[in-house]
Amino acid sequence: MPTPEAALRRRRPLVDVPAALNMVALVVKWMSFTLLVPAAVALIYGESEQPFLWTFAISFIIGLALERVTGGAETIGIREGALVVAVGWLAASAVGALPYVFEGGDAARPVDAYFEAMSGFTTTGASIMSDIEGHGHALLFWRGLTQWLGGMGIIVLALAILPKLTVGGRQLMENESPGPEFDKLAPRIRDTAKQLWLLYIGFSVLQVALLWGGELVAGSGMSLFNSIAHTFTTMATGGFSPEGRSLEGFSAYTQWICVLFMVIAGANFGLWYRAMFRSRKWLRRDEEFRAYLLIILVASALVAVALFEDGLYGVHDTIRHSVFQVVSLMTTTGYGSVDFVQWNLPLAFAVLLGVMLVGGCAGSTGGSIKVVRWLVVWRACRRDLATFAHPERVAPIRVSGLTVEERAVRAALSFTLLYLLLLAAGIVALLLDVARTGLEVSTFQVISDAVTTIGNVGPGIGFTGPMGSFSPYSDVSTIVMTVLMWLGRLELLPVMVLLTRGYWRR
Repeated sequence: MPTPEAALRRRRPLVDVPAALNMVALVVKWMSFTLLVPAAVALIYGESEQPFLWTFAISFIIGLALERVTGGAETIGIREGALVVAVGWLAASAVGALPYVFEGGDAARPVDAYFEAMSGFTTTGASIMSDIEGHGHALLFWRGLTQWLGGMGIIVLALAILPKLTVGGRQLMENESPGPEFDKLAPRIRDTAKQLWLLYIGFSVLQVALLWGGELVAGSGMSLFNSIAHTFTTMATGGFSPEGRSLEGFSAYTQWICVLFMVIAGANFGLWYRAMFRSRKWLRRDEEFRAYLLIILVASALVAVALFEDGLYGVHDTIRHSVFQVVSLMTTTGYGSVDFVQWNLPLAFAVLLGVMLVGGCAGSTGGSIKVVRWLVVWRACRRDLATFAHPERVAPIRVSGLTVEERAVRAALSFTLLYLLLLAAGIVALLLDVARTGLEVSTFQVISDAVTTIGNVGPGIGFTGPMGSFSPYSDVSTIVMTVLMWLGRLELLPVMVLLTRGYWRR
């Protein structure tokens, strides 16, 4: 006869959907208060605050109502954690889309508004807007704020400020944090979330000071509004600029400051915390960080060679544009110091597409596959070649002097393969839709647009470049790329696992 505990386990649902939805509702309810910030900006600039107040009211009421009608267990497990993160980001993007709809501009159609909001929260930076400067300051501020909130993670922010979400917090943080391994800085998950967000805020304040200070001291920086807006999207490696020509019109000083903070944001925030508050030796010891800087250096040199041979710019401008574009695309920020689409340099395009696939470091706000995974994949391949002739040889894989568990090696290989398969599926879907609609676009651009959306990079190579727009694509293609952004930001697994039978079975 089964024990009462066994009977209780059988009666308990495999996935506690109400408990997961309850946490999603809590996130939506409290996230609604962020709409009051752009509403205040609207008042400052004499613009209508109604799009943000209506969105605040709708999202708060829906979040509160859903929280009241759902419930469930006091703790959540791995399965519920995946559901909370996957649905939470869909819900956040739905909230983020409403101001675009209410404003009535060129992103007012629901499918376009959702694309823009998903691009914001996932820090992709791909825009459907064709007239960015035609929008008000408040909406452009909201557009940047969505990226800043999504950069470190809306669930991580909720863990830091909402006591209830500390229950099952490890599962939530592991599913949302970018990279193959969650970096725990403190014994309590809530303390780790706070430390990451405080560091993120600290870097953001410093960047605003340097950008605005350049304007105040030498007249070569940015206005306060632009400083804040660009800081939001630099630290989040998002790339939404309130300027239609991205950073092209700003001084070399401003562009170099943004390069510095893109490099910072593309590195592991846990590593920055340890280096700043414990010992700088962490920077020297971290092999992923060294590889990250080396790839930036080599890729920048290759692009510079292509620009030198073409004679487009002088020496300083060649170095600046080469470094800027490589850093911007590798960290998946997506700014443009120039419209690099006009270069027409195959070597430069190949390098830029390559760094899009590399991405930033684990634990950064950057997207794509991540440097550490490529390190593990490369060393796994090298080990297989070495052991082919000597099968009896034991050759563990090490990164930063530490042995990588075989489980982690398999996870890196599986993730990379799944990422490339989903990328291929996205490319095929876009090519089929382009053929259906008759849109004039090259296969190379379609590939770059799939790479840039699943990698949360932003611009493509073509009319979707840093000064362009994704608006020529049909609704079907827009939906495909919206899904790719969502998959890429959550690093595939929290979403893909929901589609498996095993997730819903005992």
